[in-house]
Amino acid sequence: MTIKEKWLLLGILLMLLVGCGFKGESLTIYTSQDQVYAEPILREFENQSGIRIRAVYDSEAVKTVGLVNRLIVEKDNPQCDLFWNNEELRTRQLAAKGVLDKDIGIEVFGARTRQWVWNTNQLSLTSIPKNLTTLTNVQWRGKVAIALPLFGSTSTHFQILRQQWGKERWQQWCRALVANDVMTVDGNSVVVQLVGRGEVALGLTDSDDVRAGLKNQLPIAGKSIIEDGFVIRNSVGYIAGSAFPNLAQRLAAFLKSDSVKVTLIDAGALDSSSSGFGQEIDWPSMVAENEVAINELKSVFLD
Repeated sequence: MTIKEKWLLLGILLMLLVGCGFKGESLTIYTSQDQVYAEPILREFENQSGIRIRAVYDSEAVKTVGLVNRLIVEKDNPQCDLFWNNEELRTRQLAAKGVLDKDIGIEVFGARTRQWVWNTNQLSLTSIPKNLTTLTNVQWRGKVAIALPLFGSTSTHFQILRQQWGKERWQQWCRALVANDVMTVDGNSVVVQLVGRGEVALGLTDSDDVRAGLKNQLPIAGKSIIEDGFVIRNSVGYIAGSAFPNLAQRLAAFLKSDSVKVTLIDAGALDSSSSGFGQEIDWPSMVAENEVAINELKSVFLD
């Protein structure tokens, strides 16, 4: 290759870089937000800011937990700048372990709700249980599906119930669910699919999964769990020792903006309203009890 050809090639590469709009700045985000929702938002931030984003997503089966464990392993050599979680408990666990920047703190935005989902060919609205304790009744034997409560929002939900009901009542209820042949599956979206196919009549899931099922024209309906339900908020955690803390704060501000919230609502990832769900959760206590609670759940649902 001649010198002239080398300069021509270099010029083309520079034009491509300028055309892509990147300024040479980049940062890494780990996120449990579903990739189908998160990726367009992160690409829009790239287009607006010129900052290149490297995103690492989780999987449905081990929702959030895989990323949390990875961040813990990387604590002394951070590979990530920002953690965007579509729930709150695991982010608070990271803070307790010193993975997050304690001077900035955790920020939350948006909301989803825990919901009943049912097959409209099998059940009517009036037949939906009034509360979660009813699921142990014989009329629901073998007719209910839940995500395995070791991961994601289902795990958080079960641990909130443990805190609110007390350990003894909660353990009895968990054992009674298993005795009543509740089906445990890999994630809330699978619950919706099973209900939609009529393999079970009723399930526990999240509001965004219900909306996805309705979009796919499944014969389902959903309703927020009022008694013993909870609001699932997105959370943002800044990684301690991040190489690009200022860029991370710029991205976090973008994620919390009204425009992104509207985008997530329009996509079905967030609820448009969460009024009526304002129960207090003792997060520090839940984080402290998490390992014990998970072991108790394993002993019930895996043994």
